[in-house]
Amino acid sequence: MSPRPRMSRRIRFSPEVTYFKPQGVPMRQLEVITLDDEEFEAIRLTQYEGLSQTQAAQKMQTSQSTLQRIISSGLSKVAGALVEGKAIRIE
Repeated sequence: MSPRPRMSRRIRFSPEVTYFKPQGVPMRQLEVITLDDEEFEAIRLTQYEGLSQTQAAQKMQTSQSTLQRIISSGLSKVAGALVEGKAIRIE
């Protein structure tokens, strides 16, 4: 039995800067954490734009519970990168 097909979610923002790294550490020495476009958009809408999870879920055309999982995954990745000194790539 195969998993349910992944639903397409609306992403309205494409960042100009897609790479962040600790200053003074060459890229070849860094592990890279990848933040996917859905995680970036969910964090942008709720943390930067200040929308409620319900409002953000509506904008992304997904359920609030799915949005919560996306936010949790994205914030965990960002926190890990900051604490452990890893680069972050948005794709």
